[in-house]
Amino acid sequence: MPHPELPPTPAGPALALRHQALHSPRPQERPPAAPGDQGRPPSASAHHEQPAPVPGPLPRNPYLRLFAAPGTRAFTAGNLIARLPVGMFGVSAVIMIAAAYDSYALAGAVTATGTAAGALTAPWIARLVDRCGQARIAVPATAYAVLGQLVLLLCVHQRAPVWALFATAALTATSPNTGGMSRARWAHLFRGDRDALHTANAFEQAVDELCFMLGPVVAALVCSTLFPEAGTLVAATLFLGGVLVFTAQRATEPPVAPRSTAGSPLRVPGMVPLLAVFLATGAVFGSMEVVTLAYVDGPLAGPVLALQAAGSCAAGLLYGRARRTARLRSCLAAMSVLMTLPLLAASTGSLLALAAGLLVAGMATAPTMVTGMGMVQRMTPASQLNEGMTLAVTALLGGIAAGSATGGWAADHAPFPAFGFLIPVTAASLALTLALRVDRADCGPSAR
Repeated sequence: MPHPELPPTPAGPALALRHQALHSPRPQERPPAAPGDQGRPPSASAHHEQPAPVPGPLPRNPYLRLFAAPGTRAFTAGNLIARLPVGMFGVSAVIMIAAAYDSYALAGAVTATGTAAGALTAPWIARLVDRCGQARIAVPATAYAVLGQLVLLLCVHQRAPVWALFATAALTATSPNTGGMSRARWAHLFRGDRDALHTANAFEQAVDELCFMLGPVVAALVCSTLFPEAGTLVAATLFLGGVLVFTAQRATEPPVAPRSTAGSPLRVPGMVPLLAVFLATGAVFGSMEVVTLAYVDGPLAGPVLALQAAGSCAAGLLYGRARRTARLRSCLAAMSVLMTLPLLAASTGSLLALAAGLLVAGMATAPTMVTGMGMVQRMTPASQLNEGMTLAVTALLGGIAAGSATGGWAADHAPFPAFGFLIPVTAASLALTLALRVDRADCGPSAR
């Protein structure tokens, strides 16, 4: 919520002091009033005659400039705690269910049910967040999702009937989009400052990749060293605690948007074609994960696959330092080319070559996602920002599910070992084709 002592500015209330100091002359520098001007407020020309310097130099590093804004470190810390479990829940559930029922097929089906239910409820929850505020909706939604995770844990521990696992998995579908809420705060604080917002989006994408790398590792470690249900317990505790810390930072929370009559962000011109691009891009990620796991087929599969996320994380941080942004079509063209590297590497039969190919191919992921999310932010009305970004995430999840299924089929019916790596290349090419069809008039030249 806006701070009562800081007037709103184009860059957001958290930067109001700096904005006020930049545009207001110091009292001793104001010229004396003319005889006819006594009793009147200073004119606009006098107001801008000799602006005072910004108090203290800003850091040159764009990431340090982000966190120089009041409140940003606190809400980022809470959001990091809340986002790590997102990469833990799926792996923890698979390990927990497989250990109890001795069936990876059942474990995968149950987790897929939870993911599908979450994809259906996520836009609705995001709309409530926009209308009622992050703290008011995210806390009870998270508590309900955590309760569902604990009920699922008890069902597994007591060897409940299979149907009960699917029913309780659906109860976990109220998890709010913590990454979207964090991006909404950056968009609110730095509205009007495209360079700072670009850096913030790059940072958020790097966080996504970091959680993708660390979450499964932490889950597997906890489940193997303690007991199979420990991963779910730790993830639920971190998730609820992180959301509570995040939502407690009320000074940076975007103001509640009034009820809009504009309808769904899907009605925004150009949004549906852009979501189709996200759908195809998600298929790249889902298929690459499955075909890599099937190709390596061993304990090294996880570390090798994590290299793709590591390359994306590094590229995202570098992209955030860039002063210029690339067009979405350019990012997808680079992705289409780089996705051929794992295919070529797998054709050699060298695991080391495949690891290097995945590391380089992953470098196209973060710039593509940062650019795409930036387009969603610019196209979506401010009053529907959480909902718009959640629709993009939902499209990604749908693509990941489709890519996983297609990649699994290709792995089972491969005429040669590297055949499955053709799926990510095809999906990236499809995403590029769809991006070329996005109407320029709908997205604007700066959005591509």
